[in-house]
Amino acid sequence: MPDPDEPDREDDPAPTRGRGRAPLAVRMRPRTLDEVVGQKHLLRAGSPLRVLAGTDAGPAGPNSIILWGPPGTGKTTIAHVIARGHGTKFVELSAITAGVKDVRRVMDEALTDRDLHGRSTVLFLDEIHRFTKAQQDALLPGVENGWVILVAATTENPSFSVISPLLSRSLMLTLQPLERSDIHELLDRAVTDRRGLNGEVTLDDDARNHLLDMAGGDARKALTSLDASAGVAFSHTRNAAAAEGESDGGGAPLDSGDAKEGAVTNEDSGPSAVGPVTITLEHAEEALNRAAVRYDKQGDQHYDVISAFIKSIRGSDVDAAMHYLARMIEAGEDPRFIARRLIISASEDIGMADPTALQTAVAAAQAVQLIGMPEGRIPLAQAVTHLATSPKSNASYMAINEAIADVRAGKAGPVPMHLRDGHYKGAATLGHGDGYLYAHDQPNAVASQQYPPDELVGRDYYRPTPYGHEKQLAHRVEILRGMVRDE
Repeated sequence: MPDPDEPDREDDPAPTRGRGRAPLAVRMRPRTLDEVVGQKHLLRAGSPLRVLAGTDAGPAGPNSIILWGPPGTGKTTIAHVIARGHGTKFVELSAITAGVKDVRRVMDEALTDRDLHGRSTVLFLDEIHRFTKAQQDALLPGVENGWVILVAATTENPSFSVISPLLSRSLMLTLQPLERSDIHELLDRAVTDRRGLNGEVTLDDDARNHLLDMAGGDARKALTSLDASAGVAFSHTRNAAAAEGESDGGGAPLDSGDAKEGAVTNEDSGPSAVGPVTITLEHAEEALNRAAVRYDKQGDQHYDVISAFIKSIRGSDVDAAMHYLARMIEAGEDPRFIARRLIISASEDIGMADPTALQTAVAAAQAVQLIGMPEGRIPLAQAVTHLATSPKSNASYMAINEAIADVRAGKAGPVPMHLRDGHYKGAATLGHGDGYLYAHDQPNAVASQQYPPDELVGRDYYRPTPYGHEKQLAHRVEILRGMVRDE
């Protein structure tokens, strides 16, 4: 059950700055599912989570669940909300410290509570992927017979880290990284909420954006960074007030009439009645020991940096390309956007000079989708290295552009009769497919016949370059054109 001493009860007074208390991320932990930010796909009416939390009732009973998602997406938060459900006993174990004996003890107690007191037990098991097979086997009797309702959390794919019998007895719920708007809502709530900073601070836009950039979709990291930034802001305000007091009166303490705007009068007090302390970008940078990258995701810097990034790859400067990649990552650019640009570059600037470049770029995009950030930076960097060091050719890019230009200019004559579809009734009487040569029946599997419309016979679009794989391809293309055109 929730600790009655936790400072998040509704009847608790607003916390006082400077006294011993839980971290901001703990104090701001949601008390109901309605307070949870993000994960809307798991919180719809009648969802397993709402049934477990006791907010939705129905004919179906609660199910054991496995919560899978990256750090800071709310796995522990959801477990603690479930702990507030009525008529249940909440037990928490960590797979890092718990053993088989601990699991069996919980199972025995859960069975007793069910049979003697009619009370269900919810077992929250964090880091379940760290449990051995034997430890996970110890969970099976309790989960299968309903002695416990298991709520397990993991950052690793349960399909590879959780035994099949346990997976089949549980629902696997996938948590998504929080959106920027979710973290924004969370920060603003923490600034004003009584359990949080209680309106003792304000957060300017630059500081908020820096915290959002650094959070990377991790709610816990965002709140921890906010707490540290508030500490820096209060410290600076306190030091400024002390310095001003010394200059005004030889270090005499300020009384209420002398209080300056935003001044903090002692270690345990909040800001003066004049107004709250403002957390600035400088405070946030000092707290996180990370300079803010000047990068506007919707402005000139966004387009300038991505332009320099692609041009560096095209120019084969792997070091400059890596710099711009790092710059975008540190600024919080969407890695999926970066991956999409790499896919385009692989075809536009490299093409058939190195056909494997496109495969690498697509693989990097898929990897980013699967593993997220910050690990996603690694396949992105590999793709950048591959593309920047590959031989370059825009021959395919130029070929499609020229072909489109001809089509737009009206050069799109009738399809030759022998190439038209002859599979429907009556096609043969129209001459469709008449005289078509099946390539696989011809020498070298190449048929000498007309393929383009009449006005484009002999028109070359693809002109291979003498670079990389395309150097070998150029000779083959020359031979194929001679065979096809019977020249």
